[in-house]
Amino acid sequence: MKKSILALPLLASSFLVTSPLWAEAGDELTSSAEITVTGLPLPEADEVYSTTVVALDKGERIENALRNIPGLQQFRRSDARTANPTSQGITIRGLGGNASSRAVLLLDGVPQADPFGGWVAWPGYDALALSSARVTRGGGSGPEGSGAIAGTIELFSKDVGNLIELGAAYGSRNSLDADLLFVRELGQGQLTISANYARGDGFIPIVESQRGDVDRQAEYEQAGIAVRYVAPLTENTELQANVRAFTDDRERGFAFSDNHNDGADASIRLVNRSDAGWQWSALAYVQIRNFDVSFGGVADDRNSVSRVFEQYSVPSTGLGARFEVRPPVAENVELRIGGDWRRTEGETKENFFFLDDDTPRRSRNAGGSTATYGGFVEGSVQASERLTLTGGGRVDFWTIDHGFRKEIELINPFPGSVRTDEQYANRDGTEFTARGGFAFDATDQITLRGAAYLGWRLPTLNELFRPFRVGDDATAANELLEPERMKGAELGMDWASETVSIGVTAFYNQLDDAVANVTLANGPGSFPGVGFVSANGTYSQRQNLGSIESKGVEIDAEFDLGTLINNLTARAAYSYVDAEVNASGDAAAIDGLRPAQIPDHNASASLIWEQENGTGAAISLRYIGSQFEDDQNISRLDDAFTMDGRIGFAVNNRLLIEGRVENLLNARVETAISRNIIERAFPRTFWIGLRTKIE
Repeated sequence: MKKSILALPLLASSFLVTSPLWAEAGDELTSSAEITVTGLPLPEADEVYSTTVVALDKGERIENALRNIPGLQQFRRSDARTANPTSQGITIRGLGGNASSRAVLLLDGVPQADPFGGWVAWPGYDALALSSARVTRGGGSGPEGSGAIAGTIELFSKDVGNLIELGAAYGSRNSLDADLLFVRELGQGQLTISANYARGDGFIPIVESQRGDVDRQAEYEQAGIAVRYVAPLTENTELQANVRAFTDDRERGFAFSDNHNDGADASIRLVNRSDAGWQWSALAYVQIRNFDVSFGGVADDRNSVSRVFEQYSVPSTGLGARFEVRPPVAENVELRIGGDWRRTEGETKENFFFLDDDTPRRSRNAGGSTATYGGFVEGSVQASERLTLTGGGRVDFWTIDHGFRKEIELINPFPGSVRTDEQYANRDGTEFTARGGFAFDATDQITLRGAAYLGWRLPTLNELFRPFRVGDDATAANELLEPERMKGAELGMDWASETVSIGVTAFYNQLDDAVANVTLANGPGSFPGVGFVSANGTYSQRQNLGSIESKGVEIDAEFDLGTLINNLTARAAYSYVDAEVNASGDAAAIDGLRPAQIPDHNASASLIWEQENGTGAAISLRYIGSQFEDDQNISRLDDAFTMDGRIGFAVNNRLLIEGRVENLLNARVETAISRNIIERAFPRTFWIGLRTKIE
């Protein structure tokens, strides 16, 4: 594996941690978890939408903590220790189709989607000092920007006083997780430095009964560092500056399956939170990314493997800005006016048609750029003591520019000769979207709410220009993809007492022109955009489907059991999604089928007992229903039930000992099927850790 440039300084602090900070009571999925508001106050409009808050616990990877919200999923079931980074887009409510995110992820207001592919580099967040994640399911394209067709996930930084926290955890298969948090006052502001390091020998992804000589442990090594500085400029205005960098090396469990992903981000934001008068915020940010990935072809008996394809460099850049103003209108009215801009550019550099493991016959470069410019207006009014109304709209202008694909021969008889040199026509368009809703307090304990919304998403550079392979299967890009457009509605009820809260939401979404990987042919043969596909493989292309219709119900319940045992809480959640593809033309064969990778049932439950000093115990249960691996609904991934747990003991105010277990029952969580070969995710893993803090 490649060695991280961040590994040395982090190894020097190898008594750091992944076990949690001194956890607060209810440090699991909970609608009452504390939110550290880093920007403007939470808007009144959010009352009409289905929202849930997750307290982020460093004992659990962030992408796994978010799995506690039924209906929220990544394209694959595996986490960022073994999944291909390009498969880790995030979506909600069954609006799947491929690995690009259909939910917007924000970190202190800054968009986080990979500028090239729209997926999420989850290891890049383990280094951050985060307090919570706030998930809004549905909601369309509102003030958060385009792309939020399935919902919005907001990550919030911690706001803590002077302290140093450090520790370490050791786990199964020679795994190490480590992190550091350093917070100090600097001038009139506060400086936060956080870092993490993780590595492990990994497990063998292929199920035991199907393994061959090529199969081996999928090792990983990941690291990150972040610096955040917050300082007041005036009585009401605050400066927030953030810089972070991460690196991520993983292998998929056989030769020629390694991939490397790294990046660096920077942002600066000004926030004015005046209690009276104008409130405003202004943000600018930059993202720099690069990844490389190799693909190996494994023989049917899994006793030999050869390199078939490599994307040796995929650099990309994202630039953006956003502003919002909340002028004083009336005591019972909130008005939001603003705009945003985002530009992405990148290219894929590939070698393919390998004569042997080190000699490619051809190379290919492809890429381009996209941009969106949007403006929004949204208003909320407290129409009466019990009724809140909200509504707003936005307009976006988009461009796809400088698209190209060029293929070159690398070996005799014509080395350097150009086989393909295409320049794609620039395209642009305008999108109008809107949303609105109500929240009505029917009684002191019951709130009724409803919302309707429109949203849209521009295809990513990855979907437009980058082909890829999974085993023998090849998928071509499509430079002619149209934007996705969503319309949806939901009705919900929230009931809350002093000890119990229950929320129920029914929804309907229709995603028109959904981008999906559509199977077009079986190998063997040579196909446009990907080259040769063997007899064991399939040829697919990204295409706009007619639509994906998704309807279902979500239930969230929280119980304060403190009357039985002090500091005991419980949480349960369930999601049912009925999703169906409407397709014609080349995709007619999948009309009426279920979208790939979308389960119908999803549930979670947790029981947490936690004292203020960190002593406590917790157990978490998750169930995920069966789902299809492919668009043709041929290969089915079985359902899975998993159990996680942790126990902590505070030796004193400065030292915490913790034990954790992932997948205690060692359930087989199937994550992929290729030629009837089954890949699994996260087997049983034990951890033991120490944490100390100095205030």
